[in-house]
Amino acid sequence: MKITVTGSLGNIGKNLIPILTGAGHDVTAISSNIERKADIEALGAKAAIGSVSNSNFLTTAFSGADAIFAMTPPNLGGSHIIENTTNAGKAFAAAIIASGVKKVVMLSSIGADVPSGTGPIEGLYHIEQIYSQLEGVSVTFLRAGYFYTNYYNDVPLIKNAGIIGSNFSDTISIPLVHPVDIATAAAEELQRPAAGNQVRYIVSDYRPAADVASTIGAAIGKPELPWVAFTDVEALQGMTQAGVPEEIAGLYVAMGSGLRNGTIQEDFVQTAAPVTGVIKLEDFAKEYATAF
Repeated sequence: MKITVTGSLGNIGKNLIPILTGAGHDVTAISSNIERKADIEALGAKAAIGSVSNSNFLTTAFSGADAIFAMTPPNLGGSHIIENTTNAGKAFAAAIIASGVKKVVMLSSIGADVPSGTGPIEGLYHIEQIYSQLEGVSVTFLRAGYFYTNYYNDVPLIKNAGIIGSNFSDTISIPLVHPVDIATAAAEELQRPAAGNQVRYIVSDYRPAADVASTIGAAIGKPELPWVAFTDVEALQGMTQAGVPEEIAGLYVAMGSGLRNGTIQEDFVQTAAPVTGVIKLEDFAKEYATAF
């Protein structure tokens, strides 16, 4: 198969590309950074260098592909983030139509079934709606859990204040995922025959926030590490004081609120989606300790 992968050599791409090239597929990887070209080629893939916001470039990169892995870049600037994310999805959709691609695996998220109140996930809701309208294209919406790797952002908080937390209590259970498990699931879906639109949740573990604190704490030698539930105002202030742009910080506060009220994880829970990822919280905690 000819497969085009977006997302360059990020946490997912660097694991996905070797799986696909190792299986004998002809892989093209898209990157905006010319310095990634040699690294992409070292994994046995071709490099296509350009902007994913440019539908003409994407059309060329997608042309001839049997399937594509569609991943819109996170954040897309410090302002108008939902609009920019949605517009990136529109550029992808235009290129999918123009190139004649018939199979798409989209990196989406838990909560992408909800139109608002989910923070940055709202952009993925809009993209799912756009892709759902593509005629003659089979789309798998790969709804990933909350990335374990996001907890690396809490290293300064742990080191400086001796706590970890968010704007929800430690009793809230979070669908968690490791990028390697996403790559494995994406590879499986890309190699399957086109079979209409479908949703697949990819979650490595489903654990209360209290377990996140205690498991990471034990791994880094801080077994009493507490999970602190901040108010929305405290969470926003903490992020902005740490240098996070206000709009991005506001979106993350909204995501925390969505987890707190259960909106984001509701469909995952109600559909009894299986936890299929193999990298559990305890496994990730060992990685965390190494980086800590």
